[in-house]
Amino acid sequence: MTERNVTIKKLVIGHKAPIRIESMLKESLSSYDRVLEQCQALQKAGCELVRVAFPHKDLKTELSRLNSDIDIPLMADIHFDPDLAIEAMDAGCPAIRINPGNMPLHKLQKLIHIASERSVVIRIGANSGSINGRQLAQSHGDKACALVLAVEEQLQLLLKENFNRIILSAKSTSVKETVRANKILSERYPDFPLHIGITEAGPGLTGLVRSASGIALMLAQGIGDTLRVSLTSDPVKEVEAGYEILRSLELREHGFHLISCPTCGRRRIDVASIVERIKPYLKDVPDGLTVAVMGCEVNGPREAKNADIGFAGSPAGMVVFTKGHIIGECSIDEIPEKIALLVDMLRKERNSNNKE
Repeated sequence: MTERNVTIKKLVIGHKAPIRIESMLKESLSSYDRVLEQCQALQKAGCELVRVAFPHKDLKTELSRLNSDIDIPLMADIHFDPDLAIEAMDAGCPAIRINPGNMPLHKLQKLIHIASERSVVIRIGANSGSINGRQLAQSHGDKACALVLAVEEQLQLLLKENFNRIILSAKSTSVKETVRANKILSERYPDFPLHIGITEAGPGLTGLVRSASGIALMLAQGIGDTLRVSLTSDPVKEVEAGYEILRSLELREHGFHLISCPTCGRRRIDVASIVERIKPYLKDVPDGLTVAVMGCEVNGPREAKNADIGFAGSPAGMVVFTKGHIIGECSIDEIPEKIALLVDMLRKERNSNNKE
């Protein structure tokens, strides 16, 4: 992990800080009410940093208003025009995302000077679509190395101006290219936080699998300080997927673990319908709580013996268990009551243990 932190408002990114979850607004600032609604939904889901497209200065009023109306730090996404980055900082954005290589040097110097004065964080980086022919040629056709070169060229422009409040990023639609590029960057520049993800991962299952494959490979090697799961979908799903990846790798607890068996001919209950039925009752459970729904006594308390709350099919109907011990039986209609009682019991146990 990195040795340097950057702080965006109160959000610390980098060495010893939790791996952060980001997303990007899918609505235009011109549709302010929808943008605000989306921000509020993202915050409720646990999003910690929101990137917003800022394509022209006519939207400065909306950007400034959004900075005031939400608690999540905003990162303005800027392309080509350094004046827009300055306008975004004037609107109160504590972070900006730019490609310094696409900006005139004299205007870039002004932008950096203002960012330094206002303690703004700058994220720089490249994706597979922005690599130019020279970078690819210098890298002998190796796209991962070309990505690294593109990031390095941007980084040097900022370092020459003595600016180091920087987050690095290198993304490709290729999982292999992205992982290799970020491995090189993490080894060469351990002082800078890394934002990771798979760009343009795609819709639905395709995007989820591609993103999870690449992000997990990087995180498992200690690479990455902040991430975005880029999906052609509701941004809330990006946040949920990000936390699920972190939970699966046991890197961060946020929300509950829900496990269930894949079912087979032995199942005694409709696992899928019960899973969907209990989800609404798990919104306020303590972080890290594990809930299991298993189809029969084979998969029940035995394979899910570590679950804090468990339901399993049995010859008599359905049993309730906790930490591998059966504590009673219940019907489907009694599930909400059982969950409430067990959550209350577990919360009291945790509070008691914390006091000790």
